[in-house]
Amino acid sequence: MTPTPDEPALELPGLVRDRAAEGRAKAAATRARKVAEAQIAEVDPVARVVLDLPLAHLDRVFDYAVPAAMAEGAVPGSRVKARFGGQDVDGFVLARSAASDHEGRLAPLRRLVSPEPVLSPAVAALCERVAERYAGVSADVRRLAVPPRHATTEKEPTPPEPPLTYDAGDAERAWSAYPAAAPFLAHLRSGHPPRAVWSAGPGEDWPLLLAHLAGSALAAGRGSVLCLPDHRDVARVDAALTAVLGEGHHVALQADAGPAARYREFLAVSRGERRIVVGTRSAAFAPVRDLGLVAMWDDGDDLHAEPRAPYPHVREILLLRAEQEGAAALVGGFARTVEAQHLLRTGWAREIALPRAAVRERALIGISGATDVAIARDPSAGAARVPREAHDALRWGLARGPALVQTPRSGYALRLACERCRTPARCRACAGPLELTGPTTPPRCRWCATEAPGWSCGECGATGLRAPVVGDARTADELGRSFPKVPVVSSSGDQVRARVGPEPRIVVATPGAEPVADDGYAVVLLLDTWWALGRDSMRAPEEALRRWCNAVGLLGPGGRALAVGDPAAPALQALVRWDSAGFAVREAEERWEARLPPAARLATVTGPPGALDDLRALLALPESTEVLGPVPTHDPDVERLVLRVPRALGTELARSLAEAQRLRSARKLEPVRIQVDPWEL
Repeated sequence: MTPTPDEPALELPGLVRDRAAEGRAKAAATRARKVAEAQIAEVDPVARVVLDLPLAHLDRVFDYAVPAAMAEGAVPGSRVKARFGGQDVDGFVLARSAASDHEGRLAPLRRLVSPEPVLSPAVAALCERVAERYAGVSADVRRLAVPPRHATTEKEPTPPEPPLTYDAGDAERAWSAYPAAAPFLAHLRSGHPPRAVWSAGPGEDWPLLLAHLAGSALAAGRGSVLCLPDHRDVARVDAALTAVLGEGHHVALQADAGPAARYREFLAVSRGERRIVVGTRSAAFAPVRDLGLVAMWDDGDDLHAEPRAPYPHVREILLLRAEQEGAAALVGGFARTVEAQHLLRTGWAREIALPRAAVRERALIGISGATDVAIARDPSAGAARVPREAHDALRWGLARGPALVQTPRSGYALRLACERCRTPARCRACAGPLELTGPTTPPRCRWCATEAPGWSCGECGATGLRAPVVGDARTADELGRSFPKVPVVSSSGDQVRARVGPEPRIVVATPGAEPVADDGYAVVLLLDTWWALGRDSMRAPEEALRRWCNAVGLLGPGGRALAVGDPAAPALQALVRWDSAGFAVREAEERWEARLPPAARLATVTGPPGALDDLRALLALPESTEVLGPVPTHDPDVERLVLRVPRALGTELARSLAEAQRLRSARKLEPVRIQVDPWEL
């Protein structure tokens, strides 16, 4: 109430006056903000936005009006919030335009989350292509490509890249052992996009060679993306890049670094201050400017297959990106996959490999019991897990340096059986398999952990146990007793060693956990090769050879390798000859006959039986599609359907599946999981 002239004004306390003024200021700011939101930008008032919506039928671009207050910050690639379905949804601005095809009134953007352009046009287009390739939703791919925002890190400036002092001739000298590498380097420096499949030789320092490739591309003014299976490989290439180029020319993108450090390195790349990226799966989407090279190591490692929808593989992402951005492509490894062989077969890539004479000079690889002399010296070698020839090889190697023993299983004694009749030992409580966790612990069940110290065989009554399948701990225990004066270390599971010194020691490791020796291993021993070949998998022989080649690849100059197994096994024969290329050709021919990838394109659809029936009713498949199944899975309420088409119709199959997913999403039907070209069947 306003006081009259005859009445004195009421004196309010100072705190009340301050709060009243603060309230009036907030009200004025709210009115100003609403007025600003009502005013639309004069230049390019329409923003084309992709929203973070996992629904297939909403996987498209939406037009929004750009408020005048966001005119400068809502640039292509920036993060925004927009109103959709009655709630604020995260999204990215793809482009700004002067007009929209929408005839009605456009809703304005709700908020500018960050003006930082983190989604480049090239990466946005790549996400669309990957989603189309794997019949997925582009929002799922963008979550793989762009890390979560870290506001504090975003405010920090990125230091500029220091001057480069790299001699391109160093790359030619490093790659001089590979005759076909010189043309690849020449094309890379000239800006042309060469494509190659690289088969590295035994004992090769492959991180150093990859670093020289990235240095050659950077010297030519172009960036590189190097994708590796795990963080230990990233650390090796990171160190090699620092040694070759110096500090400040590259970044390492990996989740183990933490959200702040990962986002800081990502911003350095998106701002154009770093043009070499090394990392794991997510590095394939790094927004490198002027991209000149994409390379990956060990493409047969299943760590390259993304476990989240739409389940893309790094190799396919990089090949799509190389084609899209006109970059060189390199697929390398000690072993060659069937997919890499397909790139050579179709002429898409050329081969880079060592001459046969150079391979023979680098390593001597053998199989126990493969010669008449070995059989005469040790007639029981075929039945022994570690025959005499293996002990002799270890003694020879320990006189010269460390020895690596690869065993395919971790643990101690993973399965037990009756010593007399070989009947599997089972738990009396739940019928689960019994195991040993150490040399002095009693047997216990792997399922319910019930101990069975007084076990006896139900078939013959014997109380003795044997271990048909043993792990690295049991192997280390046995070798420690055979070589009591030699240190024995294990590397597996949660205790993986990165490096070992040049001193003589026995290193027992599982596949993928082998530490790198400073000067290379003097000898590599491969045990239980039968187990790797006997896995129930389409890729079992190929995967076994890959694991063995990776172990033999750690040999030092003049080292030796010995595999304990059947000398007639084709995979072991390929290892002895170091001929993974020939083995890949043979595997590819068998897959062509069986119409398996890469000869054909496959898609698996997993879900409840009713959901699979609904999907089949909506699918408009190519005429030559083979429908296999459905077949039951480990879950009794879930079935799996396999769709197979000739390779030329793979794109049509993916589009058909994507369209069916859009229809199912719009009708809110029960979801199913679709995997195009799954890594394992």
